[in-house]
Amino acid sequence: MLSKRMIALFAIPLFFLSLNCGENNQPATPGKKLFGKLQNGKEAYMYTLKNKNGMSADITNYGATVVKLFAPDKNGKMADVILGYDSLKSYERGGAYFGAIVGRYGNRIGKGRFTLEGKEYQLTINDGENHLHGGKIGFSKKLWTTDSFDGHSLKM
Repeated sequence: MLSKRMIALFAIPLFFLSLNCGENNQPATPGKKLFGKLQNGKEAYMYTLKNKNGMSADITNYGATVVKLFAPDKNGKMADVILGYDSLKSYERGGAYFGAIVGRYGNRIGKGRFTLEGKEYQLTINDGENHLHGGKIGFSKKLWTTDSFDGHSLKM
């Protein structure tokens, strides 16, 4: 049986090809709304996308994070298949990468070191003795700029 996380890993690429999402475990109508304010005072927004089949997604520009993804079960009942937090503050403080874009490198870099063209680089250590998903302030903790949004697609 697939976990919510495994379903999300398979569903997210499909979702980006077409979709929309909502609140309280119910898909919402497409649109943009304030998700909250970050500790630095900047505003983060939630974008709701929807496809012609009724799938929907809520994506925030904080960490380019998929907050909710509604997909049908085998009986056609829509359910949120994303594991995540309930608020912007939780995403900002949380250590998990729930629904967030990982960054240039997904996974761990052993001891936070690598060599490129003969030069050794030392990265931030943030997972035991390793560098994980971009370090302490990776792409998942950045406020992304939205280039375009039309209710069916979102470009950051």
